Amino acid sequence: MDPFISATELAALLSSRQVSAVEAADFYLDRIDAINPRINAIVWIDRDDVRRRALEADRRIAAGTARPFEGVPIPIKDLTPVAGQPYTASSLAIDPDPAEANEVTVDLLEDAGFVLFGRSNSPEFGPLTVSENRRWGKTRNPWNPDFTSGGSSGGASAAVAAALAPVAHASDGGGSIRVPSAATGLIGLKPSRGRVPNDVRGWEQSVTEGAITRTVADAAAMLDVLGVADPLAWYSAPPKRRPYIDELTAAGPQLRVGLLLAPPTGAEVDDECVVAALKLARTLEHLGHSVEPADPFLYSDDAVRGFADLVISASVWATPFDHANVDRLDPYIRYRFDRATTFHAGEYVALANQLQWETRRVVAQWGRDFDILLTPTTACQTPRVGAVYDEANETPDGPRLTELRTISFTSFVNIAGLPAISLPVHAGTNGMPIGAQLIGGAHGEATLLRVAAEVEQAFDWQLDRAPLAQHVEAH
Repeated sequence: MDPFISATELAALLSSRQVSAVEAADFYLDRIDAINPRINAIVWIDRDDVRRRALEADRRIAAGTARPFEGVPIPIKDLTPVAGQPYTASSLAIDPDPAEANEVTVDLLEDAGFVLFGRSNSPEFGPLTVSENRRWGKTRNPWNPDFTSGGSSGGASAAVAAALAPVAHASDGGGSIRVPSAATGLIGLKPSRGRVPNDVRGWEQSVTEGAITRTVADAAAMLDVLGVADPLAWYSAPPKRRPYIDELTAAGPQLRVGLLLAPPTGAEVDDECVVAALKLARTLEHLGHSVEPADPFLYSDDAVRGFADLVISASVWATPFDHANVDRLDPYIRYRFDRATTFHAGEYVALANQLQWETRRVVAQWGRDFDILLTPTTACQTPRVGAVYDEANETPDGPRLTELRTISFTSFVNIAGLPAISLPVHAGTNGMPIGAQLIGGAHGEATLLRVAAEVEQAFDWQLDRAPLAQHVEAH
């Protein structure tokens, strides 16, 4: 079996019984044995449970009751609880006791027929753009293990890039799907606020769950699985017009694309990241879309600083763990935990209100000034392993410029609740992938997926292979 097969292609093979779910599970388990020790993408897996689930999938297929992704393996990010699996949020401060219940996203994946395939690495509690922690260690990039695979969904991105699974569950609170996708040459779709159900949407409703994929078709199909209305939630996004997978072949209008090359943070942008955005801009123009420079309003400095400081710090404090274990936290997380106690409730509410008011001004620009916004995904090339983690722990109250550059084009999208997708359009002189980002209007995932499907035919990025994964495959 081709280890780089997409999830939708594997689902078709399984449905037609050309491959069994048990064979697929064993195939990827063997690849974990061969590759994972070098990259540390999957940090926990119950092989007996994987095979039990795969066997049940084969029974369903044989009985004619298969679900859309029956038998397809998918790892779950370590920040998301799965019933019966240890839940630590990648932290030494949380004992590895089995979770009592699934997050609602996991229910949706199981209902679609996926075989849960272990847990992928993340940073402690989530607020870091690399997947490195003291509980599980550092995750490395299959394109070059000296570099990070990004974060916070870096275990997910490394797993898909190394073909340890055809697709991986992920989540995004400030760039955590798009940043690791850019680092590993993959597709990272961040859904709109309210599109994907969560038991609790963290960081003032800025966090959303999703997936990291190799193809746009998989990104669309995964959103069809996860993007369902939740009548129990505070609110859900408006219903889609049709299945997202059908959007890939639907005719769409020529779009006005705003081009933004200078991030709202003021951070320096690497030339290679600019090249990635310009390559995508030229391709969009060739496809008939118009591209013009844009200078949008993307939140006041006070709002951005408040979100990064107050909202995220308060969320760290509120993470369920025994506060008697606070000394087990990494220094940068301990700093946020302590920082949360220096604010009072009135300041939090005032900031939350400001974010809502400013979001109205931000979101209004889509459809008025441009249809979609094009940016580099990150302002810097992928950092080396340890660089961001060490910077955070050595100067937790400092500017942390490397991390800032990784999220300079992504974090405002989460505050606004807009959809965005990172596309692997470039490689730097060091051979590492570099992404460019398209940001859609409110609830505009369909437009992003249609455009991404057009672009995919021009770049053929799904044919790219991470060297580490190829090297193992050759043996």
